[in-house]
Amino acid sequence: MRESRSDPTSHSDSPAEFVRVRLEASARVHRALATSHADAIARVAAVLADAFRAGGRVLLFGNGGSAADALHVAGEWCGRLGRERPALPALALPASAAELTAIANDYGFERVFARLIEAHGRPGDVALALSTSGDSPNVLAAVDEARARGLRTLALAGKGGGKLASRVELAIVVPSDDTQRIQEAHLAIGHLLAELVEDALFPVR
Repeated sequence: MRESRSDPTSHSDSPAEFVRVRLEASARVHRALATSHADAIARVAAVLADAFRAGGRVLLFGNGGSAADALHVAGEWCGRLGRERPALPALALPASAAELTAIANDYGFERVFARLIEAHGRPGDVALALSTSGDSPNVLAAVDEARARGLRTLALAGKGGGKLASRVELAIVVPSDDTQRIQEAHLAIGHLLAELVEDALFPVR
């Protein structure tokens, strides 16, 4: 069952009650992920670890809050999460405003990520798409470009997965219709993926 935005509290309730209800809503989504999506998260992490191990890169992309999550998770791999280890090659496609605006100006916003996949993606790389709705046209176009170029395709989505879930090899669809809860879950999943990849590639001896 997906979490929907039907909490009875509103901003007119006491601030403490509002906070409590919202945190409990987020916790319900996380509990649902733990119950029904743990295996899927582990499978996605294995694909990512295999790609890094073979010398491939991970290209992450999304819009708005999903763009911020893409930058955040890429930073965990290029930097570090929980231990000292070599850098891992992850690239957040929304990172350059110059590239995004140039491509959007010349080719249209729908092509911004597809064009960057064309520029940077190679067989053996992984395209990791983030979309709360699963229906963002520029995200779907990038996934199609990645598939055509021989990249493996993964996604983090919500709201039933939209069109995205059926367009990728593996999708983790957060069981919620609330954008805020989905984005909170995506960040938690991103941290789990980063940690699982570290554990797989750089085990503690």
